[in-house]
Amino acid sequence: MPFVVMLREGAGREASPSVVIVDTPSVKTTKSGGPRGWEAAKRLKGRKRHAAVDTDGLLLGLLVHAADIQDADGLGDLLQRVKPLHNWLRAVFADSIYNRLAALLACLVFGLALIIVRRPVGSTGFVVQPRRWVIERSFGWFGRWRRLSKDYETLPEVSEAMVTLAAIRLMLHRLAHPNRK
Repeated sequence: MPFVVMLREGAGREASPSVVIVDTPSVKTTKSGGPRGWEAAKRLKGRKRHAAVDTDGLLLGLLVHAADIQDADGLGDLLQRVKPLHNWLRAVFADSIYNRLAALLACLVFGLALIIVRRPVGSTGFVVQPRRWVIERSFGWFGRWRRLSKDYETLPEVSEAMVTLAAIRLMLHRLAHPNRK
């Protein structure tokens, strides 16, 4: 995405990011059809949006798949999309659900270090986790896009396009108003 390069250079950063932050929110689907699955942890039938963002929260890659695919298992497919576009990637920040063999092997194949961000020991309730808050903030931005409240699409590719359009809108807003966030 050329917008990512322009925004990163405008912020005084290198054009290609060296760190990517990944996470996977689950969303309900409508009765429109298409691939969907049951996620037992959140008790919903739908899809997962496997996203990768840089340290500024800019979308670098996205993969939509059925919710019954585990997060760690989908990481390899996501990195297969992201790594060729951003050659300088060196590390992946993720939460503890990615501490699985599939995620470790995917990072090894692409020459990336997997850094698991854990909750501070002894903490209770809500705690902001270093690095991970960036992708959660990006999901919050996407949540303002009414079309992304549920997955209304039949095809996962169209769902990916809707998330990408929301990310492009956010990047255009940053380019048009560089002093506001």
